Amino acid sequence: MQTDCFHCGLQVAPQFTYHTNVFGKQQVFCCPGCCAVAEAIVSNGLEDYYHYRSEFAEKATENEDELLAKLRVFDDENILQEFTESSASGSEVQLTISGINCAACGWLIEKQLAKVQGINKVGVNVSARRATVLWDNQKLKFSQILRHIEKIGYHAKPFQIEQHEASFKQENKAFLKRLGLAGLMTMQVMMLNIGVFFDLFGHIDAQTKQYFNWISLFLTTPVILYSASEFYSSAFRAIRAKVVNMDVPITMALTLIYVSGVFATIQNNGQTYFESLCMFVFFLLTSRYLEHSSRYKASQLSANMLEYMPTTATLIENNKFLPVLAKTLIAEQLVLVKSGEMVPVDGEIIQGQGQLDEALLTGEFDLVRKTIGETVYAGTVNQLGTLTIKVNKSLKHSMLSQINLLQNNALLDKPKIATLADQFSQYFVMAVLVIALSSYVIWTQIDASQALWITISILIATCPCALGLATPSALSCAVAHLNSKGVLLKRADALEQISQVDWIALDKTGTLTEGKFTIVDSFCAEKQNKQHCLELAASLEKYSSHPIANAFSELPSAYQVSDFSAKIGQGITGVIAGVSYKLGSLNYVNLDIPVEMQSCNVFLSNQHKVLCGFLLTDKIRATSVAFLNEIRSKHLTLLSGDIPSVVEDVAKTLNIPNWLAQQTPEEKLDFIKQAQTQKHVVLMVGDGINDGPVLAQADVSVTLGAGSDLAKSSADVILLDNSLEKISLVFTIAKRCKVKIIQNMSWAIAYNLLVLPLAVCGLLSPWMAVVGMSLSSFIVVVNSIRLLK
Repeated sequence: MQTDCFHCGLQVAPQFTYHTNVFGKQQVFCCPGCCAVAEAIVSNGLEDYYHYRSEFAEKATENEDELLAKLRVFDDENILQEFTESSASGSEVQLTISGINCAACGWLIEKQLAKVQGINKVGVNVSARRATVLWDNQKLKFSQILRHIEKIGYHAKPFQIEQHEASFKQENKAFLKRLGLAGLMTMQVMMLNIGVFFDLFGHIDAQTKQYFNWISLFLTTPVILYSASEFYSSAFRAIRAKVVNMDVPITMALTLIYVSGVFATIQNNGQTYFESLCMFVFFLLTSRYLEHSSRYKASQLSANMLEYMPTTATLIENNKFLPVLAKTLIAEQLVLVKSGEMVPVDGEIIQGQGQLDEALLTGEFDLVRKTIGETVYAGTVNQLGTLTIKVNKSLKHSMLSQINLLQNNALLDKPKIATLADQFSQYFVMAVLVIALSSYVIWTQIDASQALWITISILIATCPCALGLATPSALSCAVAHLNSKGVLLKRADALEQISQVDWIALDKTGTLTEGKFTIVDSFCAEKQNKQHCLELAASLEKYSSHPIANAFSELPSAYQVSDFSAKIGQGITGVIAGVSYKLGSLNYVNLDIPVEMQSCNVFLSNQHKVLCGFLLTDKIRATSVAFLNEIRSKHLTLLSGDIPSVVEDVAKTLNIPNWLAQQTPEEKLDFIKQAQTQKHVVLMVGDGINDGPVLAQADVSVTLGAGSDLAKSSADVILLDNSLEKISLVFTIAKRCKVKIIQNMSWAIAYNLLVLPLAVCGLLSPWMAVVGMSLSSFIVVVNSIRLLK
C-alpha cells in the first residue's frame, strides 16, 4: 500500500520504502535522507519534535558525503571572517535556515545544537528563519555546526547583516533611549511644576520655588541635549541645504523655551516652562517612534535576501569536482549543477539538459526547459537533469545582482513629496519671527521690563507644537489601524501619496492569481470513465516534482506505479496494472487528439489512444474581482512575464483594459518610469523577486505577505493575509488620514492666528501661552486618535 513519509509527508513509492522506530512503532520514510534525519532526532532524545510540530518538514538531503564536502568550504579562515564576529567569549554567526515551518522546528534546532560540545549559546528566531550561534572555534569547526543542522533536516547558510537592517537596529536603540529619557524627565518635571502652580505642598516660599526651578533645569538639560538632538540635527541639515523643514520651527521653540527658563532660573525672576519642553519632546518622539517601529517590523519580514544568493558551487577542474564559494567563480570556468541545486552564476550550458525554475527572475512558476547552448541564470533552480555550465559572468555581475541593483537605484530615485506642514512652515516661521522681533522693539519703547516676556509669550503661544504633531500623529494612528487589520506599512507617508494615486500596475502570477496550476476542466474520450482517468493521472503525478503535479495532488490516487520516468519539458510515463501510460503535452503523447480535447493542454494516453484531456490554468484569487471593482476609476495595467495568450485571458476574465506580456524586470521598470514622466502617481501591486525594482520605483507599492522577501523589502505596504481587498481599506484610511491632517493643521493655524494678537497686546502671559499650546496639541492628538476606530 502507498503511504506518506512520516518525516516530510511526501508520497512513498512502494518500491522505495525505508523504516525506523519512532514512538515505539516502525514508521515509513520516502528516502534514506528522511530516515536518517528521523534516526538522528530519536537518538538525540528529541522525538517530542514530532508531537509538537504543526507541519511536515522538508525532504531531507540524501548524499551526506557531497554535503560535507560543500560545507568544508566555510572552514577556510579567510572565508570565515566574512561571516563571523570574534570576541573573548568565542565566535558568533547569524545563519539563515530554510525548512523552518513552525515553532517546533526552532525548538528542535536549539535542542540539537545545545547538545553539541563547543557551542556556548544558540537562539532561533522562527518568524525570521534565522539563528544566532556562539561557539568556541578551537573545539568546533563551523562546517560541523552546519552539518549538525543538516543532520536533522534543515539547511543553513551564513547570513550577512544587510547595512539597512543594521542601521534599523542601531536607530531603534537610540530611539528608545531618547524616548525613555524624555518620558522619565517629563514625569519628574511635571510633578515639581504642578506643585509650584497649584501649591500642592502647601505654602511654598520663594527660596523653595527657586530650588524646584534649579532641579527642573537640571532634569530638563539632558532632554534638550540628548532626547531632542535628532530634531536639531535635522534642522541643521535643512538650513545647510538652504531649506526649512518642520524641525526648524520646533528647534527654535525648544531653544527659546529652554533659554528663557535658564534666564528665569538664574535671575530668579519670571516663569519657567521646562515641563512643557519635556512634554513636547516626549509627544513628538512617541509619534516618530511609532512610525519607525512599523518600518522596523516590516524590515524583519524581509531580511533574508541572502537566501536567494547562491553561496557554494561545484567547480570542475582537471576532471575533479571541487566545492568552492560561488562568488569566487570567474568567466570560462566550468561548474556542475545537479538536479535540485541552485545555479551559482550566469552561464551557458555546454553539456546536459534540465528543467529550471526561473520564477526568481520571471515571476512565472512553470518550469523552463534548457539544453546545450542556452543561458542559465544565478539563483534559478535546476529541478530535473544534470548540467555542465561555462561561466559567463561572475556572481557580482549576474542578472540576480543586477535586479538587486535596479531595486536600490529605484529606491534612490523615489520622489519625496514634502508634507503640507513643511511647505507652510517656511512662511509661518518667517512671519512669527518678524512679528516677535517687531513686538520686542515696540514694547521696549512702551515698557522695557515686559518686552522680553511678551516676546517669549508670542513664541510660546505660536510654538508649532500642534503643527508639528498634526501630520505624524495622524499618520501614526492610521498606521496602527491598518496594522490591526493585517496591513503593514513601512512608510507612513505612503498614506499621503496613495490618496493621490491615479494609475495602478498589477502583477499577474501570485498576485491576481494564486500562483499554482488548477484543473479547470477535463474531457474524456468515448467509453472512458472520467473518475478512472482522474485517478490514473493523480497516481502518475504523485511521483513527479513538476508544478503541474500539484494540480492533481488533491485527487485520489488508487493505483501503484512502476517504471516511472520523466522527460524534461514534455511529460511523464509509468506502468499501472501492466499498462504503460503517458501524461504530458501534445507532442509527448504523439497521438491524434479528439475534437472535444482541442482546448486542453495536458493529455493522458495509453499506447494506442488519448484517454483524457485536462485544461490547466493558474486560478484567479477569490479577492481579485472585488478588489478590481473597487479601483475601476483608476487607470489599470496588467504587467506580466507570462506568455501573451495567458495574460490576455486573465485580462479579459478580470476586465482589465490594458495588459503587457513577457515583460522583463527592466521593461516593467521602464514602463513605470514612463507613466511617472506623464505626471501619473503610480501604485504597483506585485509579489515576486522580479517585481522588486518596480515596487521600489513606484510612488506607492503593495505586496502580499506570501510574496518574496525581496518584494517585501521593496514594497511600502504588505498585506499580511494576502487579501487584495485590503488595498481598498488602505485607500479609505489614506483618505481619512488626509482629512485628519488638514483638520489638525487648520486647527493649529487657527489657534495661532487667534492667540497671536492676544500675545502681541500683552494680554497673554507666558503660563497662559503654555497652557494654550498644550491644549492645542492635545486637541490635535485626540482628533488623530479617532483614526483608530
